[in-house]
Amino acid sequence: MSESTLDTDGAPARAERWLTEFQRALDGRDVQAASALFGEQSYWRDLVAFTWNITTVEGPSGVADLLEATCEHAAPSNFRTTEEPTETDGVTEVWLAFETAVGRGSGLLRLVDGKAFTLLTTLDELKGHEEPLSERRPKGVEHKADPDRLTWGQAREAELAELGHSRQPDVVIVGGGQGGIALGARLRQLGVSTIIVERNERAGDSWRNRYSSLALHDPVWYDHLPYLQFPPNWPVFSPKDKIGDWLEMYTRVMELDYWSASTCLGARYDGTRWDVTVDRAGEQITLHPKHLVLALGVSGRPNVPDYPGADRFAGERQHSSEHPGPDRYRDKRVVVIGSNNSAHDICAALWEVGADVTMVQRSSTHIVRSESLMEHGLAPLYSEQAVAAGVSTHKADTIFASLPYRIMHTFQKPIYDTIREQDAEYYARLAKAGFELDFGEDEAGLFMKYLRRGSGYYIDVGASELVADGRVKLANGQVAELTEHEVVLEDGTALPADLVVYATGYGSMNRRAAGILGEEVAERLGKVWGLGSDTIKDPGPWEGEERNMWKPTQQEALWVHGGNLHQSRYYSLYLALQLKARLEGIPTPVYNLAPVHHTS
Repeated sequence: MSESTLDTDGAPARAERWLTEFQRALDGRDVQAASALFGEQSYWRDLVAFTWNITTVEGPSGVADLLEATCEHAAPSNFRTTEEPTETDGVTEVWLAFETAVGRGSGLLRLVDGKAFTLLTTLDELKGHEEPLSERRPKGVEHKADPDRLTWGQAREAELAELGHSRQPDVVIVGGGQGGIALGARLRQLGVSTIIVERNERAGDSWRNRYSSLALHDPVWYDHLPYLQFPPNWPVFSPKDKIGDWLEMYTRVMELDYWSASTCLGARYDGTRWDVTVDRAGEQITLHPKHLVLALGVSGRPNVPDYPGADRFAGERQHSSEHPGPDRYRDKRVVVIGSNNSAHDICAALWEVGADVTMVQRSSTHIVRSESLMEHGLAPLYSEQAVAAGVSTHKADTIFASLPYRIMHTFQKPIYDTIREQDAEYYARLAKAGFELDFGEDEAGLFMKYLRRGSGYYIDVGASELVADGRVKLANGQVAELTEHEVVLEDGTALPADLVVYATGYGSMNRRAAGILGEEVAERLGKVWGLGSDTIKDPGPWEGEERNMWKPTQQEALWVHGGNLHQSRYYSLYLALQLKARLEGIPTPVYNLAPVHHTS
């Protein structure tokens, strides 16, 4: 084969040919021609650009259905490459950009045998409502004499005094942790007036108030917030108080209207606006936003088991969310019920101060060493090496988002197969200690467990060594009852205890929503989180996206935002654009609004 033949049939030529044919079909509204460009096994994930939703369709028939419903109003145009396409192992990778009637977007296409295997399309900005960034940044001050000039500080004080009183916000975000803060920053840049309601005294307290040993298990490159990255000397794994301080600083620098020491007492929607009642440091205020966002994390209320005999237990009982840290339990006998992240962290911290600690493992847990996860799971996208190779945070996020959830486990399983082989001796030591291990129902490891159920794993930052060599004792089985001084398992094992910590997780977030919105609205919202994979704690039917997250829900003008720092950063853009479009009166016909499932 000649060099010229290779050139004409190389990755750039294949990409150009596919994009040209796709654009021609879109221009002619020829849905069948466009869908024929997708392989029989193929996936199109759209983040707002075409669908005003976050949704994935599968195969040519799914593509045809999406385009039949969206092509006319989306009016997609100018599909083009943004960098040189590449080919690896028969897969052509194409970074692209495009426009719609109301916005500009980008995406990532993978071609196999000349047809689309995966396509990600994302809405990046709305025409006429671009963020004031880079060349559009605000001047900040007018260089002229003005006797009526307001300083920045005066203008900011006036805004803080007005918003929520003489002027109503467009959006109220309930929850001022990382999710609410990231979304608030996005909305601020889009000119959307927003109040963030947070019950804690200070921004960042949702981190500061947790047990003292808590630190991020994800690396710094994975955890940046929008617009303002951690400095290059920031530690790889951030202690909780340092994260708390960063979040507090961020709210000030990004000029967020952040109401701390404020509790949302209730909210009611009348068809055009919400009435949101807030107790702000003892003063009751009713806000009237057009949209309400719940940014309460992806979990609900703490799961506190009601074991027989708990009322006669003479010691102290607490959920892991209430655990103050180990210091006052020095030399005490502690039983921690649970074997996931919080349980391990708390056990390790208690052991360090000299407590006699027993972990009760009720079901198998996925364990992965932090170093192994970094090396095999995260380094290609989120590491100093990735940055040096030109993989920016947004590029890494886009690559990860471009993998459809339906097949993500097939990309994850080889990673964990490698880890299991590399760390075989480590896992053997844990198994010998009696620890029940798993790698997920399809052996795909941590990320799939997180995406499906948000639990069932521990990233080992030291506690597993304590379990493996017996410094933290291990008991297996279900709890039958508590006596005055013991935790008794179903097999009769009695564990002496002065403190019992319930590291027993959390319920669905729609249960927390019920306390704010009432049962009727919470039922209309339905289950939050999970893909519908029909695996443990993620019941079907299949939805293919995180339920109710970052997208329209069955309750008009109610949105859910959150997730880890990575998800809070990435998906905050797409939620902010959906809100901005609606507030500007831009038509937003939603394709494939997800039905309600599993509302209990």
